[in-house]
Amino acid sequence: MRKIIFITGATSGIGKASAHIFAKNEYDLIITGRRKERLLELSEKLKSTHKVDVLTLCFDVKNKEEVKMAVASLPDNWKKIDVLLNNAGLAVGFDKIQNGKIEDWEAMIDTNVKGLLYVSHEIIPLLIKNKKGHIINIGSTAAKTVYEKGNVYCASKFAVDALSKAMRIDLLEHGIKVTQVSPGATETEFSEVRFKGDINKAIDAYKGYKPLTANDIAPSIYYVANLPKNVCINELEITPLAQANSTSFFKEI
Repeated sequence: MRKIIFITGATSGIGKASAHIFAKNEYDLIITGRRKERLLELSEKLKSTHKVDVLTLCFDVKNKEEVKMAVASLPDNWKKIDVLLNNAGLAVGFDKIQNGKIEDWEAMIDTNVKGLLYVSHEIIPLLIKNKKGHIINIGSTAAKTVYEKGNVYCASKFAVDALSKAMRIDLLEHGIKVTQVSPGATETEFSEVRFKGDINKAIDAYKGYKPLTANDIAPSIYYVANLPKNVCINELEITPLAQANSTSFFKEI
């Protein structure tokens, strides 16, 4: 029987890249996201390319009732989840805190913190019942060093950092691994969402250096998920060569 990975935010970026690498290595996948068309397109691609089984669940992690209903709908043979990849997350807006928009703050907190909690709350009982499992939370270097105009986004990722450490402690007795993978600057849809569709600003965010891509991160996620049973990487921080932390870059402009 193949292993199963449950991926949130699978329709783009790190989630999508991770879906491909796990499928390539013969995992069956439960892929989730808000965009049904993208989910179905990815599902067909994974099945045709890698000959794996794929289940799609279309829901918004911000909506706890949708999360509960989606997980409750899993057929019994899909409940033996080996890996939960809490990938869904976003940054919205780039303002100093005195100019910030409350709706942007709420979107980040509701997705990055509450969404992660809602999904984990529903999946963890399945992992405990199965007496195995691995939770991988996508954090950020923004959880280590706060940067100007990062305020609430940084705060939400600091929360992911704390929750990852708390999960590791609380689930220790159940033999469930917890890993936080914290990428630095990664060129996905992240900046486009942050700048609300302003492509020029999104491009400028990576000007002068070579950022990571989703395909740079996904192999590390696969690696930490496939170590010997007695080995757990608690945290993995990954940056492009030109980045030391959230505030220190070497840019050739």
